[in-house]
Amino acid sequence: MKFSCPKCQSKLEIQKTFNKKIHISCNNCDIEDLLEFSKNIDEVFLEFLSRFDEGLVTKEISKSLKDEGIIRDEKEINEMIGNNKPDKITESILFSKKDYIAQYKILKSPEPSMGCRVEDLGLTESITNYLKEIGIEQFYKFQEESIKEISFGENVIIEAPTASGKTEAFLIPVIQKIKKESSEANNIFAIFVYPTKSLARDQYPKILKFTEKIGIKVKVFDGDTEQTERSEILENPPHILITNFDVLHYHLWHQTKFASLLSTLKILVVDETHVYSGIFGSNVHYILKRLKRICNNKIQFVAASATLEDARNFCEQLFGVKMKIIQGSGKKGQTDFVMIFPSLRTQRALMVDLTKNLTEKNHKTMVFNNSHLNSELLAIQARKQKVNIKVHRAGLMANYRKSVEQEFKDDKLQAISCTPTLELGIDVGNVDCVISSTIPVNRLIQRIGRASRKGQRGYAFLALGNDPISQYYKNHPEDYFEDTEKIYIDPKNPFVEEFQVLAMACDKPISKHELKEHSQVVEQQVKEGNLIISNNRIIPNIDKISSMLNDYSIRGIGKSIDIFLNERKVGDRTLPIALEELHKDAIYFLAGTRYKVKEFGYPQRNFVKLERIPRDYPYYTRALTEEWPTIETMFEKKKTCGMEVAFCKLHIQKKVYGYVNIELGQEITQGQKVLLDTPLEYDFITKGIAFHAPRPIREMEKAEDEEYTEASGYHATEHVVIEGSNMITGGVSQDLGGISLGTSGLIFIYDGAIGGNGASKALFDRFEAVLERSMIIIKECPCQNEAGCPRCTFSYRCGNNNEFLHKHSALEILQRINNGEETKLIEPAEGDRPLV
Repeated sequence: MKFSCPKCQSKLEIQKTFNKKIHISCNNCDIEDLLEFSKNIDEVFLEFLSRFDEGLVTKEISKSLKDEGIIRDEKEINEMIGNNKPDKITESILFSKKDYIAQYKILKSPEPSMGCRVEDLGLTESITNYLKEIGIEQFYKFQEESIKEISFGENVIIEAPTASGKTEAFLIPVIQKIKKESSEANNIFAIFVYPTKSLARDQYPKILKFTEKIGIKVKVFDGDTEQTERSEILENPPHILITNFDVLHYHLWHQTKFASLLSTLKILVVDETHVYSGIFGSNVHYILKRLKRICNNKIQFVAASATLEDARNFCEQLFGVKMKIIQGSGKKGQTDFVMIFPSLRTQRALMVDLTKNLTEKNHKTMVFNNSHLNSELLAIQARKQKVNIKVHRAGLMANYRKSVEQEFKDDKLQAISCTPTLELGIDVGNVDCVISSTIPVNRLIQRIGRASRKGQRGYAFLALGNDPISQYYKNHPEDYFEDTEKIYIDPKNPFVEEFQVLAMACDKPISKHELKEHSQVVEQQVKEGNLIISNNRIIPNIDKISSMLNDYSIRGIGKSIDIFLNERKVGDRTLPIALEELHKDAIYFLAGTRYKVKEFGYPQRNFVKLERIPRDYPYYTRALTEEWPTIETMFEKKKTCGMEVAFCKLHIQKKVYGYVNIELGQEITQGQKVLLDTPLEYDFITKGIAFHAPRPIREMEKAEDEEYTEASGYHATEHVVIEGSNMITGGVSQDLGGISLGTSGLIFIYDGAIGGNGASKALFDRFEAVLERSMIIIKECPCQNEAGCPRCTFSYRCGNNNEFLHKHSALEILQRINNGEETKLIEPAEGDRPLV
């Protein structure tokens, strides 16, 4: 419904603010007012008209908006700007009065340190001549150091930003070593591993252009390699092979002819090493171990990575060897950086508006979202604003993603709505602007590296959201730059270890003296008949285990659900997340279009069939879930503040019993409930932490319903600890689930991946800092609701429709924890209602 300005008859803008008030404004004559929230907009409008008639509505209410923390005072923004000179686009956003400007700064990378001249490094004449031919007269310092250390045979980590020259830093010394050491033409000397086929194919032409001039053969071997090309590689192996870990895993355990070529390997380069976190990284750790077993030579390892916290420790754990770290900086243009808190609208509305403004000025824009769903929703809403935008995310078919990249590179597409898949070094041409939802600062810098990478002025906008950590950064923007990502692997994940030990036996029989660190797993597998002792060696029972290994994915544990549309496979999703996204009648997003699940074969068969829905269908869905935890083993116990906290092995029984319909375009956290005829059940083993929270006695004494107040306080505490921990633990909250058990005070926070992925261990290690920040988030949130709001206690992942939440109870619980109140862990009791 259109509401008209009483002064000029133009359309009024009516917006709900982040602290539950209503802001009414007219863009034509600049009058505005701030009123108390009511669900009935007609009532609000009538009050506004009444205030207008009384002369209480003015052109300027900036002081009220500033006092409420809705916008920044112009004086404060000018202080932020200081001596910097933002251009017109940035200036219009800073002074728009549509949002709260949390931070503005100009990011300038220092000029990189220069190293020696090309001819002074002792490279072969053909390499030196080619470098000069392409205009490289001098190396950066980090390139010089990398070339020297790799040439000396050291295991090296090259840590440098996007587009800084990392590829040359490892490619040149590898070519130099091939020229000097490789006497046999038909041997693979080096393997370059990339995390995705698309990135490998993107880098191949760049590497080929260099190697062809020097007389070095390089080929790509992956799932998309044609049969004729495969035969050529097997008959005449190249000096350098480009591939991925999925291919290495498959061919090793199948003992193919390709696997036999790997025995001559001398150097393994792993690019984008920071990607190998969680389950994927834990599997890669074992694949590297398996390569060492079958190689005739001691392998030299080179890791190339974006900036990481504690890169050496992570890489040494991943590769299982001591490594030397070399750090470089990138040559960049100037980037205008703005951190924006959407106080008068939703995060998505802010991101769409920024995208529209920038693309209208012909600035090519990449919009990074933190989930499949958000990338799809943003593209749908941006297209309604006439933005030429497409989605790029995992789960879409490779040829579609490639076409999106090419269209953007060829200037046929103004914007891409993507997930972290495009954080990697895929070349999509010039990028002027990066818009990102909340992520750790080191990953933001990686994304910003996309803008101005060709030296032009770039724009970077961090759009804070409707969540606890965004509320915290609004008030403490300086802390954002201190909270770096913690990446983690868990080689002792029992499922990963079990599958990888079976794969090792397939690669090559295990001798009695081998793999002492995995002796318990080996013994267990022999007992179960998966491994057989034969002639003093341990060999696989192939008939029994081949189907298990064929079903196993190194990128995530859990079987996949295949997604079909019109009898054609269009994607897949792994369990258990597939149960929440693909239950009967769920709305599923695919490449900017919504579909409805018409048939779900689970648990008998792992498939789902989609059907089209009308474009104006008003809803999308979120699952309602129930979970029950059982502690199987305690790995570690410690006191945090006064609380006993355990890191343990957990058995989770999960049930999807219904869903809620949420109106498209409304970032609300509660919706209309629908129950499933037959609930979907799934149970799995994982790792997590358990603690016993103190009772919120003061709030319970004031309450009419003590039991509700107590249980809701624990549930709200579980939410804010997960959401609020996000940046302290380095963005792991998306990998975590949580359960609070009724009035028992028991709270469980666990890895969402089967077997565990290391996320809850990162939380366990930093738990004291997480509890302090969680308390500050609730304390500083201005909302007056008993239940709280999306910026303190609500969670978009809540399986209970964000019901049973009590903000004041949660604050008391967290204050008691931070004051050192002592509690001991207790056993879960039947009858406690699990809230997730």
